Amino acid sequence: MIKVDVRRNRDQKVESFTMSGHADSGPYGQDLVCAGASAISIGTLNAIVTLCNVELDVESKEDGGFLRCCIPSGLDETTFEKVQLLLEGMLVSLQSIAEEYSAFIEINEKSGR
Repeated sequence: MIKVDVRRNRDQKVESFTMSGHADSGPYGQDLVCAGASAISIGTLNAIVTLCNVELDVESKEDGGFLRCCIPSGLDETTFEKVQLLLEGMLVSLQSIAEEYSAFIEINEKSGR
C-alpha cells in the first residue's frame, strides 16, 4: 500500500509530505495506482521548481517506494501561495485515486504545530 503522510502547520498550510510503500495493484510495470500516484507527485514537484522557482528539500529512493518533500521557510507570500495551490491540487488528485482504489493508497494528514 502507498501511504501518503501530509504535515500541515497551524494555518493548515502544507509543510511537508511523504509517500512510502508500493501499491501492488498490478504486475510490475502495469501498476496503474503506482504510476498515477508517482506521476502526480513528481509532476507537482517539477511544477513547483519550474513555475515557482523554488528549491525544494526532496529525498527519494532510486528503487521507488519513498518520496519526501519539505517546503522551505522564508518564501515570499505570493510564491508561498502558488506552492500551496500546486500542493493542494496534488492532494485532490491523490484523493481521487484513493477514493477509487482505497485498498492500495491511503492519505493521512497531521496538523497544528
